[in-house]
Amino acid sequence: MAAEPKPEAFCRDCLAPVAAGPHCAACGSPRLLRHPELHRLAIAHLDCDAFYAAVEKRDDPSLNDKPVIIGGGRRGVVSTACYIARIHGVHSAQPMFKALKACPDAVVIKPNMKKYGAVSRQVRSLMDDVTPVVQPISIDEAFLDLTGTERLHGRSAAVSLAALARRIERELGITASIGLSHNKFLAKVASDLDKPRGFSIIGRAETLEFLREQPVGIIWGVGRALRRKLEKDGIRTVGHLQELDETTLMKRYGAIGQRLHRLARGQDSRSVADRHKRKSVSSETTFAHDLIAYAELEGRLWRQCERVSAALKSKGIAGRTVTLKLKTGNHRIVTRSRTLDQPTQLANVIFEETRSLLKNQATGTPYRLIGAGVSDLSGAEDADQPDLIAEKRARLNEAERAMDRVRDKFGRDALIKGRAMRR
Repeated sequence: MAAEPKPEAFCRDCLAPVAAGPHCAACGSPRLLRHPELHRLAIAHLDCDAFYAAVEKRDDPSLNDKPVIIGGGRRGVVSTACYIARIHGVHSAQPMFKALKACPDAVVIKPNMKKYGAVSRQVRSLMDDVTPVVQPISIDEAFLDLTGTERLHGRSAAVSLAALARRIERELGITASIGLSHNKFLAKVASDLDKPRGFSIIGRAETLEFLREQPVGIIWGVGRALRRKLEKDGIRTVGHLQELDETTLMKRYGAIGQRLHRLARGQDSRSVADRHKRKSVSSETTFAHDLIAYAELEGRLWRQCERVSAALKSKGIAGRTVTLKLKTGNHRIVTRSRTLDQPTQLANVIFEETRSLLKNQATGTPYRLIGAGVSDLSGAEDADQPDLIAEKRARLNEAERAMDRVRDKFGRDALIKGRAMRR
């Protein structure tokens, strides 16, 4: 019986191919990338390592060996912690007083979003040099589809990605970790496996076996509440999910059961959305005379949220960032945004978030325009997954879906909510 061919490999530091051995023959580096499907995968996730802290350390080398926390004052929360601080138990979204208790010697730096945004744009520019199909999902991470780029660059997607990570490190002074696989879900999982300066691969042949031993929390969208529910039902690993059929999971957990069934088997049909395509969906209205009262503004806002929702549904897309737009009587534009845990295309969700933002702005200022918008667009297949704990929101969402079905049959004006009648 013929022996299986050895996995192909190359050096991540000099990009030279490697035939055998633990070190690169060309440069001596031990940072080799070896995998049976190394040159046959093209969907990637790139995540900058401890991004805010890395930028601060780059700009102030005296911080390199110190624990650094980016965040507010003692009453604030941690935005980012460097890896030294993480060793002490500091993590993102942790209250600052707990972070400083865990790591009292940490250097705390107030976030400089203007600076981080500038570096983020530089990273994205380097991504564009590799592939035109880039989908940023936050300031420091993005999906990339390198399908077909081998002809352009004369090398596989894996080598192009290693070259990209090397450029980010050499030209921008920060590091990034990369996950490479055959779909977005697995690419994101892979990028978290080896940090910092990591490069991990999950191939097609190993997908089921790899996922089998992973905790259910590795599945995107399985938060703390759902994880507790699954564990209560004896489902602690993805392998436990693999043992259950789709019908059983849907009976137990509703619509999200179908998603659990699919992702537990490494199935993800979402494409990487080109960020040069449409970036947002919005709707706005100008008043005949300036409005001041919150109640009047709220009623007008609902109508814009309905229009945005209808446009999203008609195009089969959803978005994660919701924006409120106001224009004052003297034509000054005010915008406020909020990023959600998951994409949405529902008017109820868009309205609840923008209404919350409106409450802080309706403090006596006359406004002549109000609008709502949604950005960070993606396909709608993962939008508005039911939350097993937030039963009220789930009921509102189902009611909206029912209203949509009536409107599809009888027209948009067949059903009008009371708040939309306010003038």
